[in-house]
Amino acid sequence: MNLDFQIKVLLLSFVVSIVLSVLIIPILRKLKVGQNERDDGPQSHIKKQGTPTMGGIIMLISIIICSIGGYLYYRGKELAVARNIIPLLLVTVGFGLVGFVDDFKKLRHQDTKGLSPVLKMLGQLIIASLFAVYIVNVLNVGTQIVIPFANSIVTLPTWVYIPLIVLVMLATTNAINLTDGIDGLATSVSSIILTTLTVIAIVFDVKEVVVFGSICVGSCLGFLIFNLHKAKVFMGDLGSLMLGGAISAIAIYLKMPLLLLLIALVPVIETISVMAQVISFKTTGKRILKMAPLHHHFELSGWRENKIVSVFCIITLIACIIGLYSI
Repeated sequence: MNLDFQIKVLLLSFVVSIVLSVLIIPILRKLKVGQNERDDGPQSHIKKQGTPTMGGIIMLISIIICSIGGYLYYRGKELAVARNIIPLLLVTVGFGLVGFVDDFKKLRHQDTKGLSPVLKMLGQLIIASLFAVYIVNVLNVGTQIVIPFANSIVTLPTWVYIPLIVLVMLATTNAINLTDGIDGLATSVSSIILTTLTVIAIVFDVKEVVVFGSICVGSCLGFLIFNLHKAKVFMGDLGSLMLGGAISAIAIYLKMPLLLLLIALVPVIETISVMAQVISFKTTGKRILKMAPLHHHFELSGWRENKIVSVFCIITLIACIIGLYSI
């Protein structure tokens, strides 16, 4: 595969994301689109109150612009590749829109509640279901999934495959959402995961994923410059749900949804930590962590935000390297 275009589109999305950040962050600040911190969150986060949020719009616009560019580039060369970029883009935008509505409600009412959990999950469920049905019945990519470490592919019945895909998408988006709790954490971890999936796409010559994955990575890295501690902007649910949608859609398209259990180890552990905390408190009245998700436990244990991000990124990198060997 000639990677010249993919490298160029990665660099382009990186630059576009930086330019958009420079332009949009002051607008968000002027509109007073500020973060509302949880009353029950770490006290150190109170000083972040008012930091511009909904910054995920920066990554989303960058991904849209560059994906359209990728579509136009391949339309005259390989039409199938151009067409297959579109569903990956649409599902990413779809999850981003659910996050946008959630963020907008939080800002409008000046609280941290946003959409009700039922409506938020319903929105994600609709998008995930549409994507699952589309890839099976329209793209005809099949219902096979790769089993990591087993060097085998299993073909599932459609009635099993579609619910599994929906479950993977809901789990991934919400896991990334839970990981988004301190400066730069979700963006950094997502960048590594997306890079790994893009490398896999290069190995198996899945051009549409190489292009779209490169765009997502470049957009994340450009945004990360402004999202690292001390963050000048937060991604909001718009960003975290969007990234979760992109990650899950790409993994599913590559027939590797099970691989997310390994390469997205940090978001998986973050989710488990929340579930364990809730179960422990409801059954015994005691908390097993100082605060959930796990990154808040380390914060309250005296770890600096940069240290948490660094350690979690190293864990993600190691998990992703193992993931690459598993296929």
